[in-house]
Amino acid sequence: MTATTTHSTQSATPEKRIPQTSTAGPGWIKWAQVAGLIYLLLVAVSLIGSGFKISAGDQAKELFAFASNPVAGLVIGTVATALIQSSSTVTSIIVGLVAGGLPVSIAIPMVMGANIGTTITNTIVSLGHVRRGDEFRRAFAAATVHDFFNLLSVAIFLPLEIMFGFLEKMGASLAGLLVGGDAMDVGGFNFIKPIVKPPVKFLENSVLGGLPDMATGVVMALLGILTIFVVITLIGKLLKSLMVGKAKDILHSAVGRGPISGITSGTVITVLVQSSSTTTSLIVPLAGSGVFSLRQIYPFTLGANIGTCITALLAATAVAGPNAIFALQIALIHLIYNFLGVVFIYGIPFLREIPLWAANKLAEATMKSKLYVVGYVLIVFFIAPLILIGGSNFLGI
Repeated sequence: MTATTTHSTQSATPEKRIPQTSTAGPGWIKWAQVAGLIYLLLVAVSLIGSGFKISAGDQAKELFAFASNPVAGLVIGTVATALIQSSSTVTSIIVGLVAGGLPVSIAIPMVMGANIGTTITNTIVSLGHVRRGDEFRRAFAAATVHDFFNLLSVAIFLPLEIMFGFLEKMGASLAGLLVGGDAMDVGGFNFIKPIVKPPVKFLENSVLGGLPDMATGVVMALLGILTIFVVITLIGKLLKSLMVGKAKDILHSAVGRGPISGITSGTVITVLVQSSSTTTSLIVPLAGSGVFSLRQIYPFTLGANIGTCITALLAATAVAGPNAIFALQIALIHLIYNFLGVVFIYGIPFLREIPLWAANKLAEATMKSKLYVVGYVLIVFFIAPLILIGGSNFLGI
């Protein structure tokens, strides 16, 4: 009896040790892959900026005439992100466009629109509960509270920005403090330039050297955009496998402790997984199953808004030249806008309740008919943007 017990105890020990040894190697390999993909992201952003400068030259402003008003910029940011389902991708592209000459004043509504467009992912995730009655109501409310917060944030801050340009001024001041206000080129601040410039120049001079400037620039910009798509997708998958388990642990331990803890954990997890869509999608099933209430997960989704800004800030470090400070400026504006939205809307009790009330009312309506879900997605992410563009053109905004 004793011998049998001893034997079984001894044989159990090696079985526990085997997985520990076998997972160490792949973990290091995955982190190395993440580092390589981040480098590719920086190269891709540099490609977009260089490509637009080569193809457009001094006519960059005319090239972006299609987004000559704030409403059009907002719509472009919303629809592009809704289709791509990644605000990180869209904001990285916007940084590259600013580096190529897109005016910051037009880019600001675009990043606001990216905040709205990214929330469609939560709605799609909530549909997994569609056949479970109250569970779907809770999940759908948890998904759309993020939508309504971002819509309210745009409704408040976009008119103020159009009238006073306060975000543009704050971003310019902060960018000037970080890089020094005397020069428009970030020069010594940009330690990324030496490592991203060689592949960009090699592609421009050696691979595409025989093409006209216009064609070279277009190919470089398109290649940069395509690379960003691929890189963000791959980084997301790698970081999910590396971090989502830990992210769930943080989520469980932090969300229920109060709003400050919820916002902080939402920010930290989003920085770790580099995707606000991933972060907020983690919470929807937990809200649906009743683990957390809508009021508990609300601050967590706001933290995701802040955490997602890290990608644009990272992308801005790849930009060099006279427009580099503007690329940094728009990345900082994205952060300032999301931070102010959380402080202002969540800090004022009346405003704080609006997204909660709207999400609950819509969720109750979906219990009567699932057509409300289809109508909501079509109206918010596609039909309303088209109406806004038509209205802005008609009114000459």
